[in-house]
Amino acid sequence: MKRVDDFRLQLGSHELVPIVVGGMGVDISTAELALEAARLGGIGHISDALITDVADRRFDTSFVKEKTKFYKLNIDNADKSSVKFDLGHVAEATRLHVGRTMEAKRGSGLIFVNCMEKLTMNGPAETLRVRLASALDAGIDGITLSAGLHLGSFSLIADHPRFRDAKLGIIVSSLRALQLFIRKNARLERLPDYVVVEGPLAGGHLGFGLDWAQYDLRTIVREIAAWLEQEQLDIPLIAAGGIFTGTDAVSFLEDGARAVQVATRFTVTHECGLPDDVKQEYFRANEEDIEVNTISPTGYPMRMLKSSPAIGSGIRPGCESYGYLLDAKGQCAYIDAYNREVALHPGSRDIHVWDKTCLCTHMRNFKCWTCGHYTYRLKDTSHRLTDGSYQLLTAEHVFRDYQFSTDHRIALPEVLEEA
Repeated sequence: MKRVDDFRLQLGSHELVPIVVGGMGVDISTAELALEAARLGGIGHISDALITDVADRRFDTSFVKEKTKFYKLNIDNADKSSVKFDLGHVAEATRLHVGRTMEAKRGSGLIFVNCMEKLTMNGPAETLRVRLASALDAGIDGITLSAGLHLGSFSLIADHPRFRDAKLGIIVSSLRALQLFIRKNARLERLPDYVVVEGPLAGGHLGFGLDWAQYDLRTIVREIAAWLEQEQLDIPLIAAGGIFTGTDAVSFLEDGARAVQVATRFTVTHECGLPDDVKQEYFRANEEDIEVNTISPTGYPMRMLKSSPAIGSGIRPGCESYGYLLDAKGQCAYIDAYNREVALHPGSRDIHVWDKTCLCTHMRNFKCWTCGHYTYRLKDTSHRLTDGSYQLLTAEHVFRDYQFSTDHRIALPEVLEEA
């Protein structure tokens, strides 16, 4: 019976263990988690979501404080069109986070940054160009384009000296999305180096509607693989979403994928950026505790724990501090929903907004507990301690289990002595 370790992912001159740890923001896929994946010979992701806040927490900068102070007189104003990011701050924050991570890299693996197009930041093209270029400037091995079609993203960095050197890939959930991307960028004569095919069981935002259950990752991977073969395009496919065991991974590798992207099982590792009490919420979750809802202002359905504090929260929009989801006109679906509830409940101190959420603030505070479909199986990957909590895992343990396990077995960690 084959193991993941019997396969290799070839990206240019790099021969890699075909395991990619997905990019979970905000700083849930930490530098420490990505560095472990790279040290072990695979690929790790960091995320540039809320990059200025991540830099403030990691490097003692004050980007968020300065932005909040600059726009403090606008906090009670429903019009957020004037709230812009300082592109110099975005560039510096990106270079700090990416640069420090790359300086610490060891091993034969690679580190990529996950870059979401839906972080429009009240200046979609300008901010995206800065985010992409700054990551390349800081020496990132590759960039994974996510949360959007990214039809113009390659053109934003086509003049960058590393445009053809760094590994550039895109996440898609359908053949049509990939075809649109390749057609749009044909004039640049630059194909993606890899394509992550993300199915409907993935965590967080989904590239499907509320009919997500009608779709199947394996079917989509096969459809895209057949089209690439027909077009004589040799682009490695990376299967993602719902791959919970090494045996799951092998089945996709035998079916034509060159690697798998995994994330859910790494959410309960020491290296993951979630607070430990939230990791325990993931461990305790049962299948009925998970839902796909439409509270994200992005318009994408999103999978999360039903107990997420973000659901129903009526906090004031935090655009002056964050504002990552403001569109090109300074608008966000949560602002409209919040103002509607304020108008319906004048003078009330207890506002609830059920149809949307302030995603920036809640993700920053780890109150939006996005998760993969199989999160309810996490309790089977560790030991329950005498106090009722579950033993946290190491990223190396989870990585090695994917790499070497067979027959759908999950290796439990060595039991630690309790204090």
